[in-house]
Amino acid sequence: MGLATYPLELRGALVIDEMQPQFAATVAANSEGYFPVSGESAFWLEVRPGIVVNRLMDVALKACDVKPGALITERSYGTLEVHGPDQGQVRDAGERMLRAAEVAATDGLAPHVLTDETIRQIDDHQAMLINRTRAGMLVLGRDTLYTLEVSPAIWVLLAANEAEKAASVRLVGLGNNGAVGRLRLAGTDAAIDAATEAVHRALAGVVGRAHQGVD
Repeated sequence: MGLATYPLELRGALVIDEMQPQFAATVAANSEGYFPVSGESAFWLEVRPGIVVNRLMDVALKACDVKPGALITERSYGTLEVHGPDQGQVRDAGERMLRAAEVAATDGLAPHVLTDETIRQIDDHQAMLINRTRAGMLVLGRDTLYTLEVSPAIWVLLAANEAEKAASVRLVGLGNNGAVGRLRLAGTDAAIDAATEAVHRALAGVVGRAHQGVD
């Protein structure tokens, strides 16, 4: 008699069609795998149980011309990323991993936004505090700051890349592991407003299972 196993749950699957410069640089700076560069495509996957990402990564690397950028096992969740200059190869890798997991992309959880705030003209001292723990560019005093917190964490990646596509903003913070994803953007009022609209459109367009809160 075999051991009982926890059924695989897809939390999110995401194709980044074209990584923007700041987005790619921020991901690369925090990567323990092969570094992505601007213009490449990427496929991200978040599942539970977390250790399953090892088997799924194996499927992609044996079949497709992609590089592994992330293979992370958290307490509850696992996250992986593969990327490359050929978007077709990246998409094929993603499809193969989903088939191996016996799920479809739409089986994932839709984004649940916990925090979505714009702070106008922040104080110089607060800017310095944020810079001490930043994961990207600097935020300056009198900047407008946008903050987002979303579950599952994978969807913050979509938000960050689409925001940079839409407006000349600075990517200050990007955290995409664990129970929630967190994003900080800085810039002018107009740039932040345009970026925020892009974030809202991107997250609203995700098809998936509805959920509430953080699990």
